[in-house]
Amino acid sequence: MNALPVRLTVEQAWQKWHDERANDARDVLVVHYASLIKFVAGRLSANLPKRVDTGDLIQAGVFGLMGAIERFDPQHGVKFESYAIPRIRGAILDSLRQLDWVPRTVRSRTRDIENAISTLEHELGRSPVDEEIAARLGIALEDFHQWLADAHSGSVGPLDHVMADARPTDTHSDMHMSTNPDAVVESGEMRRVMRQEIRKLPERERNVLVLYYEENLTLAEIGDVLGVTESRVSQIHSRAVLQLRSRLRSQDVA
Repeated sequence: MNALPVRLTVEQAWQKWHDERANDARDVLVVHYASLIKFVAGRLSANLPKRVDTGDLIQAGVFGLMGAIERFDPQHGVKFESYAIPRIRGAILDSLRQLDWVPRTVRSRTRDIENAISTLEHELGRSPVDEEIAARLGIALEDFHQWLADAHSGSVGPLDHVMADARPTDTHSDMHMSTNPDAVVESGEMRRVMRQEIRKLPERERNVLVLYYEENLTLAEIGDVLGVTESRVSQIHSRAVLQLRSRLRSQDVA
């Protein structure tokens, strides 16, 4: 009579995985932390068009979770959840970028907004307000706000990875970086510039980015915190992201 398989605890699974790289231990860890995938995919999908299948996001997130388990080193003193969530998010964002789901019109308008912000910042020596950006684009303020709302759904990209990993408290973030020294230096420089530029943003934009990327709140939850509508949070988020992108590009780090 065959003996029943031994059921591993999470602690035992981690130990067996690090000691033996045993597949059964990894499977236990994947199942235990699967809720992280649903957490990340749910928040991303809430701000994406309905035509984007949440199931596809979850599938991509599984690969992110497995990669996080593969590379995680508990000796660094970082909680696995804190380490895994940016990697899961990154894997999902990678899968999204492979899909041509953003209309060309939205991409074109997003570039126009970014260029307008960059030009106005250079001319004014400060962050332009919505009315100034709309005037530079030659459109009504209401149309500009709609462009921002449309841009939000197409704003996934390298910035999202940087924002997800740009926490100043993550002193061991290099665990997940490429072993290529040039890639490590480039990633570190981008995070340094990112933190610097975020501090220069107006308080409202800065708060939205912190709540969205660091506290993992949805747009609706951020709206409740700030006392504004979800659509307004979407506009603020898009403006902040495009403003940061234009500044990063001007410094040749994006």
